[in-house]
Amino acid sequence: MKIYPYPHSPIEFLFTQTPRDFVVQEIPLYEASGEGEHLMIYVRKKGLSTNELLKILSSELSIPIKEIGYAGLKDKNALTTQYLSLPKRAQSSLLKVAENLQEKNIKILSLASHNNKIRIGHLKGNKFFIRLKKIAKSDTAKIFQVLEKIKTYGMPNYFGYQRFGKFGDNYLEGKALVEKKKKIRDKKLSTFLISSYQSHLFNLWLAQRIKLSKVIENVKSKELQKALKLQSLPDLKQVIKKQAHPFKLLEGDLMRHYPYGKLFELESLENEAQRFINKDIAPCGVLSGRKITLPSLDALSYQEEFLDPAISEIGSHRFAWVYVEDLEYRYIEEEAHLELKFYLPKGSYATVLLETLANREIKGESDV
Repeated sequence: MKIYPYPHSPIEFLFTQTPRDFVVQEIPLYEASGEGEHLMIYVRKKGLSTNELLKILSSELSIPIKEIGYAGLKDKNALTTQYLSLPKRAQSSLLKVAENLQEKNIKILSLASHNNKIRIGHLKGNKFFIRLKKIAKSDTAKIFQVLEKIKTYGMPNYFGYQRFGKFGDNYLEGKALVEKKKKIRDKKLSTFLISSYQSHLFNLWLAQRIKLSKVIENVKSKELQKALKLQSLPDLKQVIKKQAHPFKLLEGDLMRHYPYGKLFELESLENEAQRFINKDIAPCGVLSGRKITLPSLDALSYQEEFLDPAISEIGSHRFAWVYVEDLEYRYIEEEAHLELKFYLPKGSYATVLLETLANREIKGESDV
């Protein structure tokens, strides 16, 4: 179960994941070079998953799917734009089938020569437009207050419900694969299911740390040692409690310069806490696996429970916290709608921002 950082009562609203109410614009990592053996195309799709888009392009252009490059998966139930790469030889065919593609809710917005295939992760992030419905006017003051907190402090970087399949339980198959209780011949599917299990463990760890942060904030200083399993020196416990950020850093936490940079272990709790407030750095959690740098000291004591030594895949790190940029919002009283515009870095979920605002989980694709 996810836990959210801001202490407001749950907010009711309706989020329908439709092309009219959910718009996603991919921001590329780089511009097209203007030369090379590939085409970088900018595509708008509606009511299609990225995998469905790839299948249609493969069929219309008579090229294998494996020759089509993309940076990330985009939601099906949305109006989305994203960058793809194609082999240069597909250019003439692409122009010929443009009308056919439009009939299938695919529009080519631009194309240019490029010197490499786009790979997974080759994007900066995404811009979002979301319309929330059935917003009570009496809730708007609270909503605006929470949105300002999100603008100031950011939000937890949970994996969204989309990561865990239609019924939210595909991580169980990944766990069964790790424990050798199940076998799947499809290597790509197997890797995906195990990564879902890794994501589940990360979410559990992050929920625990947010819960811990709430305890640190609410428990009296003299009772802190009893409430927490901290090894820190007494004076450091006071530094931990005085942190202004809703996510409390611990001794031994792994940090990374934001949004890009080298991983390092927290050295000065007081100094790093201020840099966190300033959005220069952010803490990282572990995606359990081999060859992974682990936190130490207090941070390790709260990470160990969510490490599975049976996972044979190489582990990695993920920001525990992300900053929401360019956040704008407006309430349309006559329609009881709230419109949101914002930017998130790659790998972060717009639905988690909505959950942070609602202070409860989204249970399905079309309602909150």
